Amino acid sequence: MNQQNTISIPTNDPFGKATNGKLGMWLLIIVDGLSFAGLLIAGAALRASSDSWPIAGELLNIPLTAFNTFLLICTSFTMVMALSSIQRGDEKGLKTYLLYTLLGGILFLGIQAWEYYHLIHGGFTISSSMYASTFYVTTCFHGLHVFSGVIYISCILWQAMQGKYSADNWDHVEILGLFWHFVDLVWILVFTIIYLI
Repeated sequence: MNQQNTISIPTNDPFGKATNGKLGMWLLIIVDGLSFAGLLIAGAALRASSDSWPIAGELLNIPLTAFNTFLLICTSFTMVMALSSIQRGDEKGLKTYLLYTLLGGILFLGIQAWEYYHLIHGGFTISSSMYASTFYVTTCFHGLHVFSGVIYISCILWQAMQGKYSADNWDHVEILGLFWHFVDLVWILVFTIIYLI
């Protein structure tokens, strides 16, 4: 009597229903989070060892950046609404809220570029001081993430316009949301540590 070999599939999957894309994004967020933590901790250590660190608001435009922070937080809301829309099968809502998120990200970058322009023309350059170096390296690193997010949103929006997503197919939108929420959360930390403390 021949017994057929069968492969047993484990019933207790430690990752549940998470897709490979979602697991990959969580891994990226963890690694990226450690990079930001390193930058912020290094900045805090430099500040603690410096006798000439500027007072909060002395050089940087806090009201403008507070508005920019609020803007980025609003894009987290629009991203949540985009995902919620497609989960309900509302393709128009998905496209609308992704567009709002995209425009918010572009506006955030524009305001940051405007801030850099005025700071640099005022003599506050990356080589001005340790404080300036910390400011530019940390905010530029975050700005690169926002720029990457804007490109990412554009790609998902383009696919949404082609009718790729539906109430049964929204995993890519959720993965995008994970990245964008991470970028927003990190900016709140950057704004607090670099601008306010």
